[in-house]
Amino acid sequence: MYVWPCAVVLAQYLWFHRGSLPGKAVLEIGAGVSLPGIVAAKCGAEVILSDSAELPHCLEICQRSCQMNNLPQVQVIGLTWGHVSQALLALPPQDIILASDVFFEPEDFEDILTTVYFLMQKNPKVQLWSTYQVRSADWSLEALLYKWDMKCVHIPLESFGADEEAIAESALPGRHTVEMLVISLAKDSL
Repeated sequence: MYVWPCAVVLAQYLWFHRGSLPGKAVLEIGAGVSLPGIVAAKCGAEVILSDSAELPHCLEICQRSCQMNNLPQVQVIGLTWGHVSQALLALPPQDIILASDVFFEPEDFEDILTTVYFLMQKNPKVQLWSTYQVRSADWSLEALLYKWDMKCVHIPLESFGADEEAIAESALPGRHTVEMLVISLAKDSL
């Protein structure tokens, strides 16, 4: 299985903060091979992995990652961004939401933030820890974050020991910049 550079950076951020993870409720959205969620679970977090309910193969990959890492306690659920489903409604409040490279297609940005905002209403102190690969200078979350009353802090990769040159290497042509964000509700909405 190929693990995208964004997943590696987010996993490294989790490892850097491993002391704060035991007992935390963590949800990974768009989990794929689930590297960040697996690291969080190995560090003592109570993890739920999710991927699209419309893509059962993705959910099978999450299940396989749990099996390969001996993590039978990690729950895997289908969540489709922007859809209110029974699985979304049944989720307990989360402390941390993980999202590795989910901000891939601009047409999905609002659906992702709609789902995250719903979860933030259950626990206004929850944070979205997200990494993404910069693909276009024209794509920005800023207007949508403002619309959903959220704020964003950019985390320098070197602040948690990530060497972007080494981590973000890819077989794809060109240089790939990975960004680390912590998104939360704006103070006005708390």
